[in-house]
Amino acid sequence: MTLPFETLVGARDAVAEKKTSSVELTKFVLDRIAKLDPTLRAFVTTYPERALKIAAEVDAGQRTGALAGVPIAIKDNLCTTFGTTTCSSRMLQNFRAPYDATVVQELEAAGAVIVGKTNLDEFAMGSSTENSALMVTKNPWDTNCIPGGSSGGAASAVAGQLAYASLGSDTGGSIRQPASMCGIVGLKPTYGRVSRYGLVAFASSLDQIGPLTFDVADTALLMNVISGHDGLDSTSAQIKVPDYLSQLEQPLTGLRIGIAKEYDLKEGLDPEVKKAVDQSIEVYKSLGATVVDVTLPHTKYGIAAYYVIAPCEASSNLARYDGVHYGHRTKEPVKDIIELFSKSRYEGFGDEVKRRIMIGTYALSSGYYDAYYNRALKIRTLIKQDFDRAFEQCDVVLCPTSPTLAFKPGDKSDPLAMYLCDVFTVTCNIAGIAGVSIPCGFSSSAKPLPIGLQLLGPAFSEEKLLRAARMHEKATSWHKQRAKL
Repeated sequence: MTLPFETLVGARDAVAEKKTSSVELTKFVLDRIAKLDPTLRAFVTTYPERALKIAAEVDAGQRTGALAGVPIAIKDNLCTTFGTTTCSSRMLQNFRAPYDATVVQELEAAGAVIVGKTNLDEFAMGSSTENSALMVTKNPWDTNCIPGGSSGGAASAVAGQLAYASLGSDTGGSIRQPASMCGIVGLKPTYGRVSRYGLVAFASSLDQIGPLTFDVADTALLMNVISGHDGLDSTSAQIKVPDYLSQLEQPLTGLRIGIAKEYDLKEGLDPEVKKAVDQSIEVYKSLGATVVDVTLPHTKYGIAAYYVIAPCEASSNLARYDGVHYGHRTKEPVKDIIELFSKSRYEGFGDEVKRRIMIGTYALSSGYYDAYYNRALKIRTLIKQDFDRAFEQCDVVLCPTSPTLAFKPGDKSDPLAMYLCDVFTVTCNIAGIAGVSIPCGFSSSAKPLPIGLQLLGPAFSEEKLLRAARMHEKATSWHKQRAKL
């Protein structure tokens, strides 16, 4: 049993043309969730009654829009007035937000049917979804493997065909890396392109909301809906948003693809990943693209800089969860307010969140601020300048999305080994540019695992980036492969 229409665009058109009803489509998706999610564990919660009510309103002509009637999932760190917003943490297990995130409002204004909220690494801190306090999500291609993270639930829901698309968040690769490991498309928009209002903050200068979809056209459609300035987000860019779908099928003539020698890892890069990416370069050459060598000399400092900046901002953002304002509050007896804070936070946060809070608090402390945080910010500037220079020579930079295939839970129990999974993705967030992961192959294992190709583009170059991605997609069929469950 697979979805009756292969893509988000196809499902949207089928509803609009009365080839199916939104209620029929939503029931189909909800039945599939009921059957398969006990295995995949992609969803934290679902909203069958609410979803069917909205679907009926679409069928009655009371709701219209670019996504009218299509079932979609959202990551459970996006605030909604319906249900809870848990961030997959004990700290927020019962939290009910008083408002909807801007992107949630935009989805529903476009007629989308939100069927549920998906699992993630707690507060989006992780690369495998193993750090969720609620459950461990499985990869639809091999349920013995992780789906990537932190948007693992969102990626698994799409790859498992439990939704036609999902929204995730990307702080250091959390959309692109699970998209790669689950064989779907994932876009990290330019910082400021999509409103962050209502996204529970991890690292405010790095976080960005974006889509996970079956193909590039679906991503373009979602970007048309969620992009644009929002007065409720002070970092939202007042830059005109193009119609990402209108020119998508037009190949880019004279496309220049940059290959950085710094991405040719001597250790840690799976040979099958390298082979698939090298084959993708040949695909682009056959389409008339020119390959140019570029250099990104400060890439080697990317992981170190990211794992100072992100924990520092997390330390600040998560200070509000103290057992008093809101969130988990200890039921243990306490003698004073300090002990109340301490016990509530100890019980409410998982090990990885505690680790990052401690790293960030240390790096921001008196005597260490300049040595760590300020130095990381200087590296950030250098990384941004590296990309600026590279994009003078090329239109997009091409590299793997993840250095490895999906792995089994527990295989990367050493935190540093897990952090290194982000080696190809963190610099995109650090520089605030756009990045997309598209399927480019499969492993040769008994249960083939997907491999993702990453394209990076300048700030606000999503239109060009998606057209470049679509060129590869049209020349290959990797995006049409579906996991068999």
